[in-house]
Amino acid sequence: MTNQATNKLSPKKQLTENQQNLLNKIINFCNDNLNKESPSVFAIYGDAGTGKSVVLSALFDKIQLLSKQKDSNLYQTKNYFLVNHPELLKVYKQIAGDYQELLKKNYQRPTSFINTLDKTKQKADIVVIDEAHLLLSKPDHYNNFYYQNQLQEIINRSKIVILVFDPHQVLKMKTLWTNESLNAIIQKYNYQIVHLHEQFRMKAPLDLIDWFDSFTDKMQLKPIPADCCQDYDFQVCEDAEQMRQKIVEKNKQFGLSRILSTSGYPSTLDGGKHYICEGDFKMPWDQYNYTATPWAEISETIDEVGSIYTCQGFDLNYAGIIIGPPIFQRPNSSRIEVDLDKITDIEMFKKRQDLTDPVKTKKLKVQMVMNALNVLFKRGVHGTYLYAHDPILRKNLLNLYHRV
Repeated sequence: MTNQATNKLSPKKQLTENQQNLLNKIINFCNDNLNKESPSVFAIYGDAGTGKSVVLSALFDKIQLLSKQKDSNLYQTKNYFLVNHPELLKVYKQIAGDYQELLKKNYQRPTSFINTLDKTKQKADIVVIDEAHLLLSKPDHYNNFYYQNQLQEIINRSKIVILVFDPHQVLKMKTLWTNESLNAIIQKYNYQIVHLHEQFRMKAPLDLIDWFDSFTDKMQLKPIPADCCQDYDFQVCEDAEQMRQKIVEKNKQFGLSRILSTSGYPSTLDGGKHYICEGDFKMPWDQYNYTATPWAEISETIDEVGSIYTCQGFDLNYAGIIIGPPIFQRPNSSRIEVDLDKITDIEMFKKRQDLTDPVKTKKLKVQMVMNALNVLFKRGVHGTYLYAHDPILRKNLLNLYHRV
């Protein structure tokens, strides 16, 4: 199975020259700031697929090796790797079991880290945070988090914090972050910021990636670039069931091929499962994954529809994406719009006391819906197939595709 998560995120994976230079820069940052009185923060900004997690995995391995070397400035440091994503945490813990210098207990969810250090009255030396855009920015009793902001609380309990952040992957009100809100916290400390731009996940032409971004960021349906299928399998499908059949065939050939969908399908419980129906297409949403294996790497999930909750942070060889009912095209226009009343993900828009402007709140909600679609757009390494629920959008996507 190619692009398996444990292989892609292996701490021993060969880094590019730029990635190795970044790792060395962060190690130097740790050496220079470990003994300062106030915390220090190193932030890495990058879109989906720019290799953020790969760098962090290799970085934490290097830090843990140095923590065992007597001649190192990092000798005997107590370090942690945090990620607020249960599926991704499984992968990191699985990786840790393969290397002597890595311990599963050092990989934690942010709330567990905060609560544990509160109990032990200890302070961490270096904390690495993957997917920092998933950190809670408000109290959340469901997750046993009773402070105001997870990043602030992690910094309060650490000497050095290293994080990766992508504002395009902010998907819920309780994890609401912007570049401005992140900077407002980290700029209180000694900090450095690095931006990553090179795309590592998708083998798609840059013009096609730009087209995806224009669809979700500018909410404009533009002509599909002429080179969209150059060394990449991009297709627009008229029928969701036909798209499913294509993805099943790709999964038989290459593995790691799945159907994904946005929100917007009301709960129609049938045999205890929540189904998505589109014409002849009928498949259940992904189920909660109790296993130690990531959702996409369980063979049976070829018969489920994945969501942002199971695919965010992971690679697929081929992704068949259903653009659900909330996302539609305005008639006689290239404008893409969102009907917020059709969102069925009740976790997405939990109320925040610090948001009182209805215009700003609506704008943020629309942005989160399109962020979620962008996350789905960026999953397919070798191919992406699209199907749109909205008839106007579907027709126009097909027309644009057939003109290529």
